[in-house]
Amino acid sequence: MDASKKVDLKIIIIGALGVGKTSLLHQFVHKTFYEDYRTTLGASILTKVLVVDNTSLKLQIWDTGGQERFRSMVSTFYKGSDGCMLAFDVTDRESFESLDNWRDDFLEKVIPREQEFPMVVLGNKIDLCDRQVSKEMASAWCKEKDIPYFEVSAKNNINVAEAFETLAKQALAMYKGIFESYLTDSIKLTPNDKPKKSCC
Repeated sequence: MDASKKVDLKIIIIGALGVGKTSLLHQFVHKTFYEDYRTTLGASILTKVLVVDNTSLKLQIWDTGGQERFRSMVSTFYKGSDGCMLAFDVTDRESFESLDNWRDDFLEKVIPREQEFPMVVLGNKIDLCDRQVSKEMASAWCKEKDIPYFEVSAKNNINVAEAFETLAKQALAMYKGIFESYLTDSIKLTPNDKPKKSCC
């Protein structure tokens, strides 16, 4: 694979309404935090270029609406994703408990992908005091599913870049694996069938 070539990857952020998906995205892309965001209707897209393992990546990051009434529309945006970020609010236990549904819905829609899809979980708003989901509880859920977990704060920019970069590395590794297996499968150096002998 040509290291000088830019790789385009689609990353999607999903989770319940109000967990701070838009804030996380703006913190990562623009290094800004706003107190007031309008509810995302459907999806909005931002891009960011970064270098991972000597490869230039152009991340196309899809910020999705978390409202239940947009759930079926949001799931149409899953197609073609290279990585998924599951977000919840550590001060909202319900948002954590809905992670299973979000994850299952996502994995169902990205078929024929395998279960080891590039994914990270973000517990956002660790800067707030009224925590309802402990680090241990969230870590245990992630450990059981073999998904990296990050305690983050979009407001104070804690672990935001680290989480996105970890997901980008996972997605790049999967992309390279698919790319190499495609090349291997499409270029046969030895014929499978022996040539038929002709008579005479």
